[in-house]
Formats: sequence, C-alpha cells, structure tokens
Amino acid sequence: MSDVAAVKDLIHKYKVLQDEIGKVIIGQKEAVNFTLLSIFCGGHSLLIGVPGLAKTLLVNTISDVLGLNFKRIQFTPDLMPSDILGSEILDQNRQFTFVKGPIFSNIVLADEINRTPPKTQAALLEAMQEKSVTVAGNHYKLALPFFVLATQNPIEQEGTYPLPEAQLDRFMFSINLEYPSFREEVAVVKNTTSSIKQKIQSVYNGEEIIAIQQLIRKIPVADNVIEYAVRIVGKTRPKSEEATEMVKSYLDWGAGPRASQNLILAAKAHAAVNGKYSPDIEDVQAVAVPILSHRIVKNYKAEAEGITIANIIASLL
Repeated sequence: MSDVAAVKDLIHKYKVLQDEIGKVIIGQKEAVNFTLLSIFCGGHSLLIGVPGLAKTLLVNTISDVLGLNFKRIQFTPDLMPSDILGSEILDQNRQFTFVKGPIFSNIVLADEINRTPPKTQAALLEAMQEKSVTVAGNHYKLALPFFVLATQNPIEQEGTYPLPEAQLDRFMFSINLEYPSFREEVAVVKNTTSSIKQKIQSVYNGEEIIAIQQLIRKIPVADNVIEYAVRIVGKTRPKSEEATEMVKSYLDWGAGPRASQNLILAAKAHAAVNGKYSPDIEDVQAVAVPILSHRIVKNYKAEAEGITIANIIASLL
C-alpha cells in the first residue's frame, strides 16, 4: 500500500474508531481525539479530571477498539517499583525466575499516578522513554506498541506527590476532561442504568498501530511550519529574547525542545486524520494547548491574578 493510500485508509478507519468509541463514551470528543493522536504518534498521555468522568472507561474502551492488551495499576502510597515492573522469585528448582509486572502490556493505565511516592513514579520513567525496564541488573524489552495513559484527580491534593517536571515532560499530551453537557449526561444515565451492553468491534491490531506510527513520521512538513512550532515553544521561556511581556510577567519556566518535537509529530497526526497530506500552522495550533500546558510553570503573580496556563498559551497563538 502506498503512503497516500495508507493516509486515505487512516482517514476512513479514524471515523470508524470514533463511532465505535462513541457507543460507550458519550461526549469527551476532544479527550478521545487527543488520546488517539498520542497513540498514533507513539506518545503517552496524562488524563486530568474529577472522579466519575469515565477516565478509566475511556482508556479501557480505546484499548479494546485498537485490539491491544490493557492493564490497570492503581497507584497508592504503599506501591513499590517491583509492583509495577515485576520481580525475581526463587522457583521450585531454587533458580531465580523473573515474574513480569503489569508494565508488560500494550496500554498501561496508571490510575491516580500522583498518589504514589517519587521512587515508584520514577520506575515508569525508563519504561516510558526507553520502552524497556531493568530489574536486578537484567534488561527486558517491552512489547510494542507501548503506551502509558495516566490519570490524575485535580481536586484532592492532600497526601499526593506532584509529578516532577522530568516525568511530566515524558507525557506528550496533558488532556483535561470536562463535565458533560446536560444532553450528554442524560444519554450517559440512560446508557449506564439499563441492562443493554454496547458491543464494540476492534478496528486495528498492534502491528497496524506500529505501521500508523511509521506512516506519521514519514509525513513531510514545510520549514515554515517547523519554525512556527519552535518559535511558539521559544516564546514560553521567560529569559528568551522572543518571550512576550505576559510570559516574562507570569511564567517561572518554559517548555523544552521535547515540546517542539511533540508539536510537529502531533500536527502531522492531526493533519493525517483530517485528510491532509502535510500539516500546516492550523494543525500546530490545534494541538498546542495539551502539549504545552503541563510543560510551563506559572509564578505566584499569575496565581494571585487568576491568570491560567490556557490564557498564556492563547496569547502566544
């Protein structure tokens, strides 16, 4: 199949994907789209929302539709790195055998990731970046495709461990889930309080997802689009010459080069699923908020004056 034919196939199947997911997940179209885009780019996503907004159901449904293995890890204060990665045990023959942990799956749901101490959070770092883990000096490759979709509750901060900037930067997207509209909530209640269960069909498998990731990377990008993405990221750095007055006044820290890379990758995927063979500036703008929002740090002045990260990103676009 030629690359042009592959993009046309992706456009068709993407609509089928959305329809299948829509049987179970009502509303949350933006969250669904960004999660799928991150998977097509080979990136990880952080889902932020109050309890009851179907974060876990969304991840479970997406794994079913994509035909991928799914494991859920409930992050708690007493969770140990070995609970995620696995550990070596002494078998009946008095030989050490490695028992794989839940990280050995295509999609890993890290539920309430900020409830576990930094030592355990860091256990995910190598897996997310290198697609491999090291246990007792032995190196184990993870099966591809591999994605971490983590959830975080923005309300309760007591007894939580905020994710360090280095780990936040590993997430391609930070996706906010909003409350449903009145009509959407009515449909949710109808669907979830009856005995009828929606059946969804798998649209892809693991090999096809890897092929899509390779296709996305082949998509050409004009130099002016790359320069636009890099310029936006540069403007988020308060000490940069290009920084705006708003950035200098309200930000302590800006985004790093990984943000520029992710902007272009996500713009390619956004263009492909919308029927374009090369991304333009509009595609970069469409993915800028979820890519930049967790990579820039507000100062106390911004907090005091009620300036949000979204306000600052909007001013840059």
